[in-house]
Amino acid sequence: MAKVAFLGLGVMGYPMAGHLKAKGHEVTVYNRSPAKAQAWVAQHGGASALTPADAAKGQEIVFCCVGNDDDLRSVTTGEGGAFAAMGKGTVFVDHTTASANVARELDAAASAAGFGFVDAPVSGGQAGAENGVLTVMCGGDQATYARVEPVIASFARMCKLMGPAGAGQLTKMVNQICIAGLVQGLSEGVHFAKRAGLDVEAMLEVISKGAAGSWQMENRGKTMNAGKFDFGFAVDWMRKDLGIVLDEARRNEATLPVTALVDQFYADVQKLGGGRWDTSSLLKRLEK
Repeated sequence: MAKVAFLGLGVMGYPMAGHLKAKGHEVTVYNRSPAKAQAWVAQHGGASALTPADAAKGQEIVFCCVGNDDDLRSVTTGEGGAFAAMGKGTVFVDHTTASANVARELDAAASAAGFGFVDAPVSGGQAGAENGVLTVMCGGDQATYARVEPVIASFARMCKLMGPAGAGQLTKMVNQICIAGLVQGLSEGVHFAKRAGLDVEAMLEVISKGAAGSWQMENRGKTMNAGKFDFGFAVDWMRKDLGIVLDEARRNEATLPVTALVDQFYADVQKLGGGRWDTSSLLKRLEK
């Protein structure tokens, strides 16, 4: 069992840290609002710290799951950040969905200080975090990854090293590209079925068993039809992720016309007041 810290107790980090404690690891948590950390300790045990540095001190692995590049820099290299307190030979594992650039930047800083870094964004949403079945895509060197993979398994059903630092974030970008197109296609399909007078649930039951089937169809088709959009990953966060994707595409000259279009569709959803609706709410803009 490992001595670990977990920085960031949002909808993903809170249950992820809980799985680490349930698997027998010694866990210290940090959250920007201390009350959330205290609530986690009351529920799971372990300890809380007032700064990322305090949480990281003396730990073998420090996990992190915060909002964006700026949040990540704040808890790592900012004032009271974890990097200043990490010992040689330890590892920092970042589960934030962030840019590949910041992953490479932090990897270089960690290497210079004598500890390891793995960028490890996740897919599976809040339900995946709560059920301990996330998919984790990692960037880093093989030896460092091998040390943390068994601990990541506490909350993951799939974990794979994709390449050097930044490769995990690039893989997560592909994940979001694919989701954007799938959800828009599913939204149009449900919208069309309603206009055509079909029994939508019966339609979904049939086509989900064929070539059109997907995780999105199985898990969001019926809720979309019912007009329920409070499941998992929010539109505001998807737009943040797609912004990272489109910025990287400008850099590597990838052509992403559908992704760019769906990003603007999500902007329409935000204008409808749906920033906190889940990503399947693309259907709402078709029915307004």
